[in-house]
Amino acid sequence: MSNQSSIRHAIFVLVSLTALAAPLAMAADTAQEQCYGIAKAGMNDCKTNTASCAGSSTKDSQPDAFLLVPKGLCQKITGGSLTPKRSP
Repeated sequence: MSNQSSIRHAIFVLVSLTALAAPLAMAADTAQEQCYGIAKAGMNDCKTNTASCAGSSTKDSQPDAFLLVPKGLCQKITGGSLTPKRSP
């Protein structure tokens, strides 16, 4: 590899890493909250009253299954709750 080619490659790598790091940094700064009752079946973020792992909800909008959402968003979602409810 020529010297000029090495410099171009280094600049490309630097720009690529910077572009990838920016969204990760923004995501880390965003406060999140648990929003119950909005997850699709099998898409919840963590445990429920009846199961101990993510992706374990058995029905849509299961009241004890949550998704992590940006703080303040849950109360704007129809059916969203900041506290879990018992499954019927």
